[in-house]
Amino acid sequence: MPREELEKVQAARLKELVARVQQVPHYERKLGETGIGAEDIKSLEDLKHLPFTVKQDLRNNYPFGLYAAPLSDIVRSHASSGTTGKPTVVGYTAGDISLWADLVARCLVGTGLSRTDVVHVAYGYGLFTGGLGLHYGAERLGAMAIPASGGNTKRQLMLLEDFGATALACTPSYAAYLAEAIDEFGVDRKNLRLKVGVFGAEPWSNGMRRDLEHKLGIKAYDIYGLSEIMGPGVACECQAQAGLHIAEDHFIAEIINPETGEQLPDGQRGELVITTLTKQGIPLIRYRTRDITILHREPCSCGRTHVRMDRVTGRSDDMLIIRGVNVFPSQVESVLMEFGQTEPHYLLVVDRQGTMDTMEVWVEVSQAMFADQVRVLEELEKKIQKDLESSLGISVKVKLVEPKTITRSEGKAKRVVDRRELGGK
Repeated sequence: MPREELEKVQAARLKELVARVQQVPHYERKLGETGIGAEDIKSLEDLKHLPFTVKQDLRNNYPFGLYAAPLSDIVRSHASSGTTGKPTVVGYTAGDISLWADLVARCLVGTGLSRTDVVHVAYGYGLFTGGLGLHYGAERLGAMAIPASGGNTKRQLMLLEDFGATALACTPSYAAYLAEAIDEFGVDRKNLRLKVGVFGAEPWSNGMRRDLEHKLGIKAYDIYGLSEIMGPGVACECQAQAGLHIAEDHFIAEIINPETGEQLPDGQRGELVITTLTKQGIPLIRYRTRDITILHREPCSCGRTHVRMDRVTGRSDDMLIIRGVNVFPSQVESVLMEFGQTEPHYLLVVDRQGTMDTMEVWVEVSQAMFADQVRVLEELEKKIQKDLESSLGISVKVKLVEPKTITRSEGKAKRVVDRRELGGK
């Protein structure tokens, strides 16, 4: 759809959205404070006058206070686990569930999949939206969905081989674990039919993409979503692998300065803010995702006109601040993946010595590399340290560790141990 037409659709749906959420006490109060109502929405330019929604708003209205549809119309609720306190709860009408399946199917088509494919879903099922989101999308596409869920890696490999999966959907860190386990359990790669990987739920680098594509013999695509907005399917890469297309007929995307809340122009890095245009169960206005990215509206080589977002580089709320410098784990990963001798498993150990913050990067190296001469390992350690310090702008320590030293994840990888929160060593 030409962008002019698309923006007219968005503006009309934004007006309808504001009218709908005015019936929700939370939004009735927030909109009343700003003096903005549905009748004031004339164009997309009016979006910036609407209030932000944050995760704490969902917690404050736990469990169903932000639902805009009666509970009798809600056919499913999901929840994201919070680091503290109650989870954030989201509700779906039957129409929402159908739309969600459409959006994920759209994503899968963008990666080149069709109804003839077999999609092995190794995201977690349950209150987490990943598993069921990809499952319903694969079924809507007409493909065969394999609800493998997480865990039991040996069994996962058996199913991948025996069922002839052509697509793998999971977190990138678990894909790396599976790639490693293929050799560990003696699976013959020639027996695997995988061609596509659909990976999301955590930031990952282009270096990890290249590593996964090489080890699994696939094309790896980034999919984006969050439970508060819909789940996976909000955005996904196409075969051009040049950014994730956001489904703009259902979501409005903005980039803001996370400190000031000011809208930023396309091409500038900032916090992604999403407004749900068509969701009925729990529509959200200007939800602050805390994810850091960039938007691009120039045409994509695939022909799609929807705005593209860069892969998420980190989050504004779990960003590390080391001696005044902002550090994201994905920045470290990008550097590490340039080294062929390292494995895609690493850990950032942050500590405080006196009043000074320190960061040590633990990096796994291959078994062959670890068995090499001490001098070779020391040279590699120094080179990694030099490249990290050049990229991050701070001094770091690097510790090369044996294979399997760092705990593997069957879901989202744990990349940071912040000992400052524990009062230091």
